[in-house]
Amino acid sequence: MDTVAPVLEACAERLLDRLDDTTRRFTRALDLGGRGVVAPRLAARGIPFVVSADLSPAMARHAGGLPVAADEEFLPFAPESFDLVVASVSLHWVNDLPGALLQIRRALAPDGLFLASLPGLGTLQPLRTALAEAETTLRGGLSPRVSPFPELRDAAGLLQRAGFALPVADAEEVPLAYRSALGLFRDLRAAGEANAVLAADRRPPPRALFAMAAATLPQGPDGIAPGLRLLVLTGWAPHESQQKPARPGSATHRLADALGTVERKAGERPDGR
Repeated sequence: MDTVAPVLEACAERLLDRLDDTTRRFTRALDLGGRGVVAPRLAARGIPFVVSADLSPAMARHAGGLPVAADEEFLPFAPESFDLVVASVSLHWVNDLPGALLQIRRALAPDGLFLASLPGLGTLQPLRTALAEAETTLRGGLSPRVSPFPELRDAAGLLQRAGFALPVADAEEVPLAYRSALGLFRDLRAAGEANAVLAADRRPPPRALFAMAAATLPQGPDGIAPGLRLLVLTGWAPHESQQKPARPGSATHRLADALGTVERKAGERPDGR
């Protein structure tokens, strides 16, 4: 785990920087799967009560907050227990992500904040391509070797489906570079980021598979760039004080007046015909 700590720390810093965008002050935080880099940073921000939950009891003890061994899909907390829930690079391992988001929403107090990051589509794409080409050459077919990752639009839709108010999903690139493919493989193994797809081929891979894939990974001036596209999700537990969209037809000013243009009906030509 120590070998990938800088990557986990960089992701946590990027996520928790979002707390600087709000004047809201939090007192009860839940760290979901933070792997020792989230809870200490929450405490350093002055949050007095931080619970660290992880499916692994050992990882929960290592995380830095009050440890609780828990499944994200069956959180053992009473409704409205926390005013902040943070999940940094952990929810992509959840089997039922919509159900987990509902559990998180239930654990948040009104006007509580949910912050999460997870790898998005495009992450490890060069490795995915290299492994597919190598396995096709060696076996005449391929099996998924890299876990699937969600698209940005899917993430935004999941927040709405779970009942979060003011949902926002955006993406940013985390720059990574490795001198060799061996270093990349080692870090993926150290982070526990093996292939979790049930449809994966469980036979031993061909002896030459990884060497062949490593030889075809594109090399840039800084080495091998595996790609880490981080999706950042932000949502609030609904509260009456939050902004709400205006009712359709309630506008008091025309957009055409604000833009200094002429309003036309759909299909109407500029000459009025």
